Amino acid sequence: MIIAVDGPAASGKGTLAGGLANYYGLPYLDTGLLYRAVGLAISGHEDRPNFETVAIAAAQALDASHLTDVAELTTAQTGVLASKVAVIGGVRAALFDYQRNFATQPGGAVLDGRDIGTKICPEADVKLFIQADSKARMERRARQLESRGVVVDRYALYHQIEERDARDLANPNGGFYKADDAHLLDTTLLDIEAALRAAIAIVDGTMARKAGS
Repeated sequence: MIIAVDGPAASGKGTLAGGLANYYGLPYLDTGLLYRAVGLAISGHEDRPNFETVAIAAAQALDASHLTDVAELTTAQTGVLASKVAVIGGVRAALFDYQRNFATQPGGAVLDGRDIGTKICPEADVKLFIQADSKARMERRARQLESRGVVVDRYALYHQIEERDARDLANPNGGFYKADDAHLLDTTLLDIEAALRAAIAIVDGTMARKAGS
């Protein structure tokens, strides 16, 4: 079973995808970490003429060892860099096979990102699109960072999230939109336990309907 979980930054999709993976005993890939790792690798090059070339080379060299420093990969600044490299067609092409190979391993997998249900796994058995309003997402990300001892400027963080949304939506290489057959789950007013219960109900209901048909 392949489960695709898409949505904007800090919507809760990563926590839900990890929870679904644990519940169904499936391997899990946070594909956003791939772009964050590329962004981190090219930090300091973003204003240079060879930015795209360096970013593509970093994506081509990426492997699982680059995904281990989660604290560094999940900073707000790394998120901004990730959204800048994600608009580069060569970066997305370099990371496509990595994601496809993970998704199509025997038994299936859970993947979350921006374009899993539309580009990476259009054949996924279940697709969820997670959303929440910008203020709720800012507060979640702020609490996540503060739990690590990071001092957070909420005003700046809110605008970073808004700017990243705009960049993701305008990405000509991304396909960041809800797939026609994806189930919409708004987590603005849900805590993680309630959101996970809702996501499990969607997965179980979808698989039951497919089995019945």
